[in-house]
Amino acid sequence: MELQDYLRILRKNWILILLLTLVGAGIGGAVSLVTSPKYSSTAELYVTVRAQEGAATGDLLQGTNFARQSVVSYVDVATSALVLDRVIDRLDLDNTASELESKLSVTAPEGTVLIKITATDVDPQHAAELADAVGEDLTTVIEDVIELADSDGQSRVQLSVINPATVAENPVSPNTKLNIALGTVLGLMIGFGLALLRHILDTRIRSLHDIRALVEAPVIGGIAYDSDFRKQPLIVQAKPRSPLAEAFRALRTNVQFLDPDSTSQVFVLTSASPAEGKSTTSTNLAIALAQTGFSVALVDADLRKPKVAEYMGIEGSVGLTDVLIGKAELTDVLQPWGRGRLAVLPAGRIPPNPSELLGSRAMQEVIANLGENVDYVIIDSPPVLPVTDATVISRFANGIILTVAAGSTKRQQLASAVDAIDAAEGKLLGIVATMLPTKGPDSNAYGAYSYGESYGVYGDEVVPDKGAIAKATAKKAKTAESK
Repeated sequence: MELQDYLRILRKNWILILLLTLVGAGIGGAVSLVTSPKYSSTAELYVTVRAQEGAATGDLLQGTNFARQSVVSYVDVATSALVLDRVIDRLDLDNTASELESKLSVTAPEGTVLIKITATDVDPQHAAELADAVGEDLTTVIEDVIELADSDGQSRVQLSVINPATVAENPVSPNTKLNIALGTVLGLMIGFGLALLRHILDTRIRSLHDIRALVEAPVIGGIAYDSDFRKQPLIVQAKPRSPLAEAFRALRTNVQFLDPDSTSQVFVLTSASPAEGKSTTSTNLAIALAQTGFSVALVDADLRKPKVAEYMGIEGSVGLTDVLIGKAELTDVLQPWGRGRLAVLPAGRIPPNPSELLGSRAMQEVIANLGENVDYVIIDSPPVLPVTDATVISRFANGIILTVAAGSTKRQQLASAVDAIDAAEGKLLGIVATMLPTKGPDSNAYGAYSYGESYGVYGDEVVPDKGAIAKATAKKAKTAESK
């Protein structure tokens, strides 16, 4: 994944991430509200070794080193039962030694002879008393029990209180700001993690990056989603100035460069699965090509669920199947459409053996006849995955144009469709992305396809190539005149 992929995930799931971030902050604040405040007080002791009068400098240094070494052990003694039992008796507490130990923190800064005793409690006064009591009883235990007195009745080690514990005014916990900050960060991490997991588990095609990762063929067009397609599928004819019509004209331009050196221009349009916009793309592409002055034949080779006759508003009871079984001539069933040079060959009656008819020699002759008499033959065929019809027809054509519905087609379906085409030795010429979102994080990836027709495919972008378009148009016009 690239940086732009992470940014797209953020944009797409920002509501989820924001919601979980706020929840995390709220939980952090709630924890602070329900947690009883605790106060800390610290008593500080200084450890020394008593030196005899007239002691040499070396003796003093040796005593200091002894004190430093002993301080480490005294830290553990401070929280021992020997000291804490005395504290419990002194303060008349109901706690056990282990319970009292959980309220204490005893440390000795490295390289010093200091002992810091910190007591934490919900009562600030009790915290101060507890710290002082531990300090006093630690002094008693060290001087009277552990470090035995000399012959003169004094212990070699002396503990002195240099900073008695004071009553704290402000609680040390809960730290509301810290809890809210931690909750916010945790909520943000969980939110982004769920967004990333959602992205990984979502196997649907969402962007051009998804298509490029699976298919080497170029993306030659992008058609945005419009709910009006069901009411008016012929958008190029009905709304010629709309952005959708411009997108189909851009596709028309790119189709002219798919196989420019071939004498015939026969393209099979299909999809991986049903309802991915192949019939809508076929009909509008055919109309767009005819509007440029090319002679076009639109063939409905979907002999299972034909849609072309319905979309074009023509009679479809007689058509391709009648020609293939020898009951009609091709010229008799071709129906001129509109004012341009477009002829439509509907599917006709649905036969019991579509694959056999479409792979027959009669079908090859029909396509060859059309290819010799018109500039472009656009064949609408069934989806690749459910049936083999499209790959069978592709043997008689220049190649296949595969439509991929954004937000509907899954990566595995697209990969399987490409594999099926390769297995049948078909030629995948290009991809048309359909049902593209017009809003949201996925819309920017397809914006280049909505600016008009005078564009040619170059890499992953759509760039102007007016000179090449003019040459191609002149070549097609010259060919039409010779015919």
